[in-house]
Amino acid sequence: MARRLGLREFHQQVLKRLERAVGAEAGRASRLGFEAAGGNWLVDLASISEVIPVPEHVPVPLTHAWFRGVANVRGNLYGLVDFAAFLGKGAAAPGLEVRALLIHPKFGVNAGLVVSRVHGLRSPEQFQAAPPAEPGPWVLAQWADAEGGLWKELDMESLARHPDFLNIGLYRRVDVVASAHPL
Repeated sequence: MARRLGLREFHQQVLKRLERAVGAEAGRASRLGFEAAGGNWLVDLASISEVIPVPEHVPVPLTHAWFRGVANVRGNLYGLVDFAAFLGKGAAAPGLEVRALLIHPKFGVNAGLVVSRVHGLRSPEQFQAAPPAEPGPWVLAQWADAEGGLWKELDMESLARHPDFLNIGLYRRVDVVASAHPL
């Protein structure tokens, strides 16, 4: 009888096979292409642990509109952030192609980015450097593909550590205490 694999174990085996197939150096240099906020993005494959359909989640009151809620993914709680809404570009439209990119645990946050579509693996050799059009603390660079399309490279570590990303609440504790106890 064949042994059944869990989704995470299957995902890890696929990544190992990909690395072997394209060579260890090329595997480390791979980027995952995705669409969010009406634009194309690249993220280092080592910055995410999984790409999954958006799981069922529970909304959390008194949080920003871009914070979709909390989801249980195989026994671990993840905060789900609508990346387009976080960037101020409106929420990702629901659809069959919408995915959650789970941020790698090495960054110390259990969070996932909800994106409109995943384009698959991209090699850095497919792109030419382009001048940055939209600077941001989590945009590493901007690239142009062979068809002239622009791609922003996401610095997942900077995003995962940025105070705007970490502060999901509408009110800071100081604001709540001050309004509850007027002078």
